[in-house]
Amino acid sequence: MLFLNYEYPPLGGGAGNASKHILEEYAHFSDIQVDFVTSAIGDAYEIEMIGERIRIHKLPIGKNHRKLRYQSHAEILKYTWKSYYFSKQLLQSERFDVLHAFFGIPCGYVAMKLGNKFKIPYIVSLRGADVPGYSERFSFLYKIVTPLITRVWKRASRVVSNSKGLRTLALTSNSNQPIDIIYNGVDTKTFFPKQESKSVESKEVVLLCASRLSRRKGFKYVVDALHLLRSRYPTVRLLIAGGEGDAEAELRQQVKSLNLSDRVEFFGEYNAQQLVHIQQRSDIFILPSFNEGMSNNILEALASGLPVIMTPTGGAEELIREGENGYIVRFGDAQDIAEKIERLLINLELCQRMSRQSRIIAESMSWKNVAESYIHLYQNVKSETMYALKEK
Repeated sequence: MLFLNYEYPPLGGGAGNASKHILEEYAHFSDIQVDFVTSAIGDAYEIEMIGERIRIHKLPIGKNHRKLRYQSHAEILKYTWKSYYFSKQLLQSERFDVLHAFFGIPCGYVAMKLGNKFKIPYIVSLRGADVPGYSERFSFLYKIVTPLITRVWKRASRVVSNSKGLRTLALTSNSNQPIDIIYNGVDTKTFFPKQESKSVESKEVVLLCASRLSRRKGFKYVVDALHLLRSRYPTVRLLIAGGEGDAEAELRQQVKSLNLSDRVEFFGEYNAQQLVHIQQRSDIFILPSFNEGMSNNILEALASGLPVIMTPTGGAEELIREGENGYIVRFGDAQDIAEKIERLLINLELCQRMSRQSRIIAESMSWKNVAESYIHLYQNVKSETMYALKEK
């Protein structure tokens, strides 16, 4: 298999992490061999191995150690043509059964061109921003590239979404497009509940927002919710973890203007190990986003045993049992967020029950299950391709 994703840790976010976990699971299968084409940090080509059969090719796209969480348009364009020519060389020298692209563009476009040239089927995994309408940051770009995106989907052997919500959004661009769903997984060994419980009466309660600090995430409404609660609950704190987004400066100014500097901590960028510590410090996870795919941050919060407050997007339908492990709140509604936080603050037993239920949900969503679902998909696509060739 030839796997394309311009993100791979430490570059990128959820899609890169998902790819890494899937590749680590593939390494346990003796009949799976993967060449994974991604981006490098720095000016030199790198190769990394996972086991004996997973090769990770990192192509230089002008990336440095600044702004690792997202790639500029110029960097994505550079990855597009470099990955195409590099993958073309691989396909000329080795036999591949299927191409797998994370993101409809640019990777799906590269897979479409390669698949057409070498007569190999390709699969596209939708991740979020590659779906028209997902991100305000790309509103103008969507108007230009949506016809190309839908053409990539139409010619693919399979299109796979990571949540029902993202599939619904994708269907607004092409209502006739068949789209499968394979959810993200979560590492339940790395992320697990803290052992000690907190008492609201005696210790501070930490609300956690952890993600890229973009306006789309809606963190400003959590700050507003804290402002509404501050006089009645002086032990409540807010931890905002993340960086490299268009909302960071605005959030800092908002905290300052509401006189919440003593109640809000900006952690900044974090790595995987730091995130474990951040989750362990926290009591309630909040993501009032306007749009998500299947949020890795939510999955990791569930594995960490945190009650979750989120908007009806990004896997909310699949991950949140209303009143059992969290709450769904209205978009852009600080009052609703404040009310749901307060329910947990005044009922410690409910908070603990939700914590246990979150962990149970996370344990049912292993990366092993995700990898096996994709392998089953590859086998079906390969069989269909072989049957089509025989028919000819």
